[in-house]
Amino acid sequence: MSQQLINRSADLKQLRDEGYGVEVRGNYLLVHSIPYVNAQRQIAFGSLVSELTLAGDMTVRPHTHVVHFTGDHPCNKDGTPIMQIAHANATQQLLPGLIVHHSFSNKPAGGYANYYEKMTRYVDIISSAAKALNPDVDARTFKPIESSTEDSVFCYIDTASSRAGISVISGRIAKKRIAIVGLGGSGSFVLDFVAKTPVQEIHLFDDDLYLQHNAFRSPGAASLEDLKRQVTKVEYFSEVYARMRYGVVPHAVRLDETNVQVLSEFDFVFVCVDLGSVRKVVLNALRAHGIPFVDVGMGVEVTPDEKLFAVCRTTAGTSERTAHIDSRVPLADMDGDGVYTQNIQIAELNALNAAFAVIKWKKIAGIYEDVDHEHHSTYSTNFHLLTSEERIA
Repeated sequence: MSQQLINRSADLKQLRDEGYGVEVRGNYLLVHSIPYVNAQRQIAFGSLVSELTLAGDMTVRPHTHVVHFTGDHPCNKDGTPIMQIAHANATQQLLPGLIVHHSFSNKPAGGYANYYEKMTRYVDIISSAAKALNPDVDARTFKPIESSTEDSVFCYIDTASSRAGISVISGRIAKKRIAIVGLGGSGSFVLDFVAKTPVQEIHLFDDDLYLQHNAFRSPGAASLEDLKRQVTKVEYFSEVYARMRYGVVPHAVRLDETNVQVLSEFDFVFVCVDLGSVRKVVLNALRAHGIPFVDVGMGVEVTPDEKLFAVCRTTAGTSERTAHIDSRVPLADMDGDGVYTQNIQIAELNALNAAFAVIKWKKIAGIYEDVDHEHHSTYSTNFHLLTSEERIA
């Protein structure tokens, strides 16, 4: 992907062809061997680092005019810092192995049209003092630098994380193997959210077909042709998300006592099933094997004045706490007219339920700060009330 990106992007290719040490690492552009003067009036060499704004496998206009720098703060030839580009001085890890020490700001009227214009502008400012001391130094070394080969799960570079500056934080869940049991309304939205993270594999378990009613409570827009095929949910969704990433694995099976042990192979499991009897088998197996999980449930009923009342439930199980599962989660198939039995499904509630589940997973993974360490919560639409229960102090 990195070499392809350089070859297809005119601005990156121009940088490389003119002899600059260009490297694409993750979702960042690096230009190496930039000569500069340090505070001791010595010539040193550093690297410029910029986020990459992309459209597929080609660059577009840079999102920001700011760049990062590895090395000491560049100085004038008398050893005083170049203040015209000063922005922030802070050591920051952008990616594993990519540490920067400063950020610079120099914004021309209208911003930068492309990365060639942006990077060469900063090169000129930073290296001018070095060239004044030694006219022979030049950032254009023509030294070949092989762009790093990434073992990425995505079909194209994740530029959202670099723009937000959270690549290292998001990387805490890389290499993880995730399972989603149940690809109905909530489960399909869980997949949508998890698919956009760098987890290594996402395994889908559901034996139902993807039918017309499913299209109205799952992400995206299924075509009429998709529905006419009558494929399984796991096959349909694995095809959809293969457009974006690798490692989505379909299993068109219903888990029961004979095959539930397969879940012991995963780092985390989302349980999004309707039947309490199936949930009981799955959760008991996860507890027995010490696999952390989040179980979701949603109930919607029609009130006497013909409005909807909904409750979304999120229940987690971790090594710290699982005893609450038996009292907090329905583990039997229920009959009657309770809020959890009518099986009314509405897309925004499915998405909300899934969002709560994924946020809890990311709390457990150390991505979001977690003060309460709640293991059970409910959201009620009528009072707009979100509870936080089964907390660990």
